[in-house]
Amino acid sequence: MTETLLTLHIVLALLVLFSRNLLTAVIFLAVYSLFSSLLFFILHAPDVALTEAAIGAGISTFLYVWVIRKTRDGVAS
Repeated sequence: MTETLLTLHIVLALLVLFSRNLLTAVIFLAVYSLFSSLLFFILHAPDVALTEAAIGAGISTFLYVWVIRKTRDGVAS
């Protein structure tokens, strides 16, 4: 199970790196963070898993999408 999650980490990291659309890259990064929290849970670190899920997948994704939206509208100048 751990090897599968680590392989998915590599695949998702490459998808984030080679993604042309910023919004798509942010979504891949959120999925990467969710898989990271699952990996932490499997490795018996539930507190780190909850923190990664809340901050890595939740708050960071919201902030990235908000900033992308603001810069595309031309508001953040």
